[in-house]
Amino acid sequence: MISELNYFMRKLHHISGPVLYWNLLAMILIGLMEGIGIYMLVPMLSLIGVFEMGSSGIHIPWLTELLHRFSENGQLLLVLLAFVFILSGQAWMQRLQTIRNTRIQQQFIRTLRLETYSALLRARWSFFLQKRKSDFNHILTTELARVSQGTSLVLQMAASLIFTAIQIGLAFWLSAKLTSLVLVSGLLLFVLLRKFVRRAKQIGDQTSEFSQSYYYGITEHFNGIKDIKSNMLESSHIHWFERICRQIERNVVQFSQLNTGTQLIHRVSAAMIIASFIYLSLQVMSVPPANLLLIILIFSRLWPRFTAIQSNLEYIGSMLPAFRMVRELQDQTEKNCEIREQISLVQETSTSTSQPIAPIDLVDGIMCEGVNYRYEGSDTYALKNVQAFIPAQGMTAIVGKSGAGKSTLIDLIMGLVKSESGRILIDGIPLTEEQLLNWRSSIGYVSQDPFLFHTSIRENLRLVDPDASEEQMWRALQFSSSASFVRKLPQGLDTIIGDRGIRLSGGERQRLVLARTMLRNPSVLVLDEATSALDSENEQQIHEALERLKGHVTIIVIAHRLSTIRTADRVIVLEEGRVIQEGGYQQLSMDSSGTFSKLLHMQAGAAGQ
Repeated sequence: MISELNYFMRKLHHISGPVLYWNLLAMILIGLMEGIGIYMLVPMLSLIGVFEMGSSGIHIPWLTELLHRFSENGQLLLVLLAFVFILSGQAWMQRLQTIRNTRIQQQFIRTLRLETYSALLRARWSFFLQKRKSDFNHILTTELARVSQGTSLVLQMAASLIFTAIQIGLAFWLSAKLTSLVLVSGLLLFVLLRKFVRRAKQIGDQTSEFSQSYYYGITEHFNGIKDIKSNMLESSHIHWFERICRQIERNVVQFSQLNTGTQLIHRVSAAMIIASFIYLSLQVMSVPPANLLLIILIFSRLWPRFTAIQSNLEYIGSMLPAFRMVRELQDQTEKNCEIREQISLVQETSTSTSQPIAPIDLVDGIMCEGVNYRYEGSDTYALKNVQAFIPAQGMTAIVGKSGAGKSTLIDLIMGLVKSESGRILIDGIPLTEEQLLNWRSSIGYVSQDPFLFHTSIRENLRLVDPDASEEQMWRALQFSSSASFVRKLPQGLDTIIGDRGIRLSGGERQRLVLARTMLRNPSVLVLDEATSALDSENEQQIHEALERLKGHVTIIVIAHRLSTIRTADRVIVLEEGRVIQEGGYQQLSMDSSGTFSKLLHMQAGAAGQ
């Protein structure tokens, strides 16, 4: 766990650079000013005769001579004005140092957020297949917030340690014996309370666990809110939510009990120690009242520092699991990185001088040569020795039963996953990591589960082309048979469509996503069951539009409803991860012994019933 903290502190140093050292110098100066202002008040008053400290007082001849040039009232005013000036200067510098600490912390967290988010976006698709999306949300929000809080606590503790060290030094100068007693008492208490820091770390582990479960639960529940309401599952989910909330409540209360318990021990110890000092000073050592006041002053300044350091250690211990989770995610995304070049904010601005990614214009076609693929952790191959060719500027349909490997083959063709063996050839050239972004910039993908953002139709369309004109948007909408229903909406293109487009029907969502894809002007269009939610009339319009694209765009269609691929130039039939048939639609449909023909007859029979 400490290694994670060391890692992030080194990263903080790398990001902040020399500012950290200037901040350290400011802490030292503030500590000196605070110590001088408080500790020197009693000795300075003794110089002008307010207290009698005897041999314990400070002896600075030039300062004594300077003060004696003034009247008694003038001496008192001068000492008090110096005290006010020093503490006011210290307060002003403390404010500046706090602001600088905040800037350092926020710069660090901003960089950490950007690095983590960018690393996630650069990770392979296969990485996301193994993880829960709610875990990413949890780390990017709750755990990074805890890392931010932990970083702030580390900076605060660094300041406390520096202030404490300086005040100990000044206290030793005033009274070495009394300061030694306070210091030994504080160190002894730290040793006795180490177990509380370990317990704080255990509570922190539970905090991360409960928070992760909370995020996962509410994400899944609201994703399935329609099923919950349709099946009257509200009660069971409310019970779950109540249970996790009680667990979080107990966790927070446990840490509060731990932290307040150590503070109680420190305060009771402080009362007992200072009472012992006063008793020994008056009854045994016969210490003068001014010296006794100095003892109380030293103790009252040092002991709260010990309490604050102990409290900070417990809080940092509870934050260590968050540091671990963020570090683990960064390590995992680094191992699964598919885009090695750094994507910076500078590259994404309009003034960027970086070269745009040039799409690949498919001329010949896409060839799969002996492709084998299985998902991580699985012993069964999803694709087995796949040999298939998809010609350019035509329509190719990939069909088969559920689980045959259709979507996996599309993922391989788009470069989302990498085959265990075999090759994907683009115009005869193997698809490599160097070409990955160029190849993907050529592809327009419409999934079976269309995704739209909670914003206007205009903004959803402009995601793929921020500079798209009104005319271009309406042309894309017209192509996807969306123009008529968009014109009927209250605000037209500026209509807010809700979370994931919930205010639209399934067919309307699919048509909008298709319009957005066509706005990108892809050379390869992939439709993964993209017309499954359309009625017959709109489906016919889409297929007429696709017919017009043939000869200009390479179209790849995954379909369960075989009636939708009658115009396909080529059909690839998959079964249990193997290509069992390949050819034209009419050719395969006339082969009565073939799987494709059987699938056609099966669907025709089901439709006739």
